[in-house]
Amino acid sequence: MSNIEYEKALKSGMRSYKAALQKGRHPYLPVLDEILDESDIVQEKNMGVIRVPLSRVVGTSTRSRTYSFASNFMPILGFKTEFANKWSALADAQMNEGIRDPIKVYEYLNYYYVIEGNKRVSVMKFFDALEIPAEVIRKIPRKTDDKEIKIYYEFMDFYATTGINDIWMSEEGNFQKLIDTILRAKADKAEDIKEALEKGSTQVEFGMTGILAAPASINEEDISRWTEDDSKDFRSAYFKFSEAFESKGGKKLENITTGDAFLAFLEIYDFYEALDMSLDEMKKAVSKTWEEYLTKDQNEVLDINLTPPEEGRKSLLGQMFMPSFSASKPLKVAFIYDRDPMTSDFLYTHELGRNHLKEVFGEKISTLKVTTAKTEDEAVAAIEEMIENEKCEVIFTTTSQLIDASLKCAVKYPNVKILNCSLNTTHRYIRTYYARLYEAKFLSGMIAGALTETDKLGYLADYPIYGMMANINAFALGARMVNPRATVSLKWTTLKEDGKRADLYREFYESGVDYISDQDMITPKKESRRFGMYKLSEDEPENIAMPLYNWGVLYERIIRLIMNDSWDEADSGNAGIPINYWWGLSSGVIDIIISKKLPLGVTRLVEAMKTLMSEGGFFPFYDRIVSQDGTERNAEGRLMPPEEIMTMNWLNENVEGFIPVIDSLKERAREIVELKGVANEDEDTGNSRS
Repeated sequence: MSNIEYEKALKSGMRSYKAALQKGRHPYLPVLDEILDESDIVQEKNMGVIRVPLSRVVGTSTRSRTYSFASNFMPILGFKTEFANKWSALADAQMNEGIRDPIKVYEYLNYYYVIEGNKRVSVMKFFDALEIPAEVIRKIPRKTDDKEIKIYYEFMDFYATTGINDIWMSEEGNFQKLIDTILRAKADKAEDIKEALEKGSTQVEFGMTGILAAPASINEEDISRWTEDDSKDFRSAYFKFSEAFESKGGKKLENITTGDAFLAFLEIYDFYEALDMSLDEMKKAVSKTWEEYLTKDQNEVLDINLTPPEEGRKSLLGQMFMPSFSASKPLKVAFIYDRDPMTSDFLYTHELGRNHLKEVFGEKISTLKVTTAKTEDEAVAAIEEMIENEKCEVIFTTTSQLIDASLKCAVKYPNVKILNCSLNTTHRYIRTYYARLYEAKFLSGMIAGALTETDKLGYLADYPIYGMMANINAFALGARMVNPRATVSLKWTTLKEDGKRADLYREFYESGVDYISDQDMITPKKESRRFGMYKLSEDEPENIAMPLYNWGVLYERIIRLIMNDSWDEADSGNAGIPINYWWGLSSGVIDIIISKKLPLGVTRLVEAMKTLMSEGGFFPFYDRIVSQDGTERNAEGRLMPPEEIMTMNWLNENVEGFIPVIDSLKERAREIVELKGVANEDEDTGNSRS
């Protein structure tokens, strides 16, 4: 008889029992009958005999057996009991031939409660087994708005697709994100294989580390669906990750599950790269990315930097060791674009910012640019080229589409400073930056509201992403402040079913709109005066105001931090918290140019308001604000916090239009919105998740 094993198990059980009592916790196994109100269960479903993860077997179904075990499922009854003899006999069976008879359990919210087989579970847990065969009866709760219930329903869909039951997520949507991530990686792999075969290659390169593998065919029908092989691959990669993550201390993190962490890991490493890693390689990769999980454990806190940080003053000794930049040894800075800046009004403003750096710093700086980073792989290759061959020390990636490539390279090159132009991104390894354009849009709306003769204004938007709703709503609020009758007709340029811009302009004109907010700046390769805010007519538009990005100001301040060796001091003092620079009128990163044709009174009003906003004396999103559906979005006397402004997913009450769903967008727009789209609310009115 295995008395020695029982003695060890008993000691483990008693330690758990005493520790629970000292902390004021229930020292025995949880009892499902005491947790669950059967009236909340809408269905019981027999799942048959399946292998269940022992880590999720947490309790017993009835009180009768609970006092035999501590909360860790180890025994707490003495040696001279029938219970001890039976436990020891099962331990002998496990060591000699393995326990094979399935237990019987209820599954509730992806936890398992034992109906028959408590001692078998205890023995298997003692021997550190991972799984146990079980006849499972699933108790399905009534669908409610409770977060855990919503996640559980997502888990049931995930399990129905994958057959995987040993993973849990703490956030809504993560189960589907995980499936999408694997399928996307499989599609990319299939494309790589196809290209390799077409070129007659005998090897295919995967991931950032350049793993080479012999190409194997993938059934075309299997690319877009989850297969049994995908489940096998997933279990293999996830098992290695779990061991690496938990050995590093992952179980101590309270607000992130191993599943959440694995999803974050796959934002940095390709799935097939993870699959091919050895356990030692996985442990090294987890260590390199550890701060990502710490960030998520802190509930993805984001330090939003609203004003430029102070350039720290160094001691005399510190100044002696500060880097010295000159013509012979300039600071090398690279700008990564996903297309030619001359074809985009937004990217053109960044190119002006790059030129500003050259004018300010002269020979102390060397700037390079790449304009062909259309895909993630191209972006990674471009960044690596700039770092490894050009020896760049600072990388600016100028669109949110480049965030994944930026993150992957930041992990690989920790000594290089990589910044991405995007909003609301919580990654510790990179800093992000954007501009509070909504402040200039508010002023633009004031002008339009003062000038309109029809009380009908127009707004032409492109992508429903973070920051866009703030721009639209600020324009509408500015117009209403000077003209309570003003309404704003909203149209989108990226909808599949809509025609050309000319058709949208015609619709505006025919509906009585006389002033319109369009793209923010000129596109150099397109000769058109339809930019900024202008008066709409049958002839050429009359430009009235132009909100302006001064990216050069932001780039200059960031480069000075680096040159003065103040980069780390600007790190808010909160190690592990991601930083987002979000500067506005007060810093000079945002401005507005107004026409000299404006009436003097309007000009004076706008200039006064601009000064007031710059000095922190006025805020567009202050006091009571109501959305289209009558919901109060901001209370009287309240200043809306930056996080709410960033993530707005509603439209102001004087906006006529909707936030489009992702399926209604053109292909390129869908790709952008999938990455940084807002989460809309009302699917029936076009305001669902995008």
